[in-house]
Amino acid sequence: MPDSKNVVDPPEFPILRQKRALLTRQELLRSARAIFASNGFEHARIEDIASKAGKTRGAFYANFSNKEDVFYAIFEENIDRDMAHLGPLLLGLPTEGQRIEAFGEYLVELSKDRERILLDLEFKLYAIRHPQKLKRLADLYTRMCISNSIPEITQLLPQLGGNHATSQRVDALAIGGLIDGLALNHLFDPDVMDDRELARYLKLCLRKMLERAPGGPS
Repeated sequence: MPDSKNVVDPPEFPILRQKRALLTRQELLRSARAIFASNGFEHARIEDIASKAGKTRGAFYANFSNKEDVFYAIFEENIDRDMAHLGPLLLGLPTEGQRIEAFGEYLVELSKDRERILLDLEFKLYAIRHPQKLKRLADLYTRMCISNSIPEITQLLPQLGGNHATSQRVDALAIGGLIDGLALNHLFDPDVMDDRELARYLKLCLRKMLERAPGGPS
């Protein structure tokens, strides 16, 4: 019988290590989402994020440099998820009116996501409270929106943004502001700003925005 002391465990295959590392990162992101939304970004502690995910501080720093880094990763994950769903959804609709309606419905569902709305607001509040970081964070936020979302949407809704980066920034901020304001009041007073009113106002504002844009419907 072989001596158990001399038995060496087989090396872990690289693909298994990659899967374990990806799973760890996803668990940390999920934990960070919950803690940022409940405690606020500035009061959240790295120890708590790691602990809630069942990981160590070392595991956190193996994946992220700091809290800002994990915050950016959350935004990137959100936008990737949006485009994986929104692009095929809009591409499957033949008319601009149907695409506008579907886009509006998608924004309505987004506005009901309490955790995501709180995270969006936390990101912007953190940037506003730290003027030395405001421009960098605002540029990052807008650049992420433009590079991942606006180009694909403008192919389907050409009146959004046109071909100019400045117009795209305005559209990204306008749509974000529309969602933030209505969603915040939906969370604040859901009996008055209920799901039906949220949907009605969001679609109305979206249609008006598109109508006023160059090339929009008259």
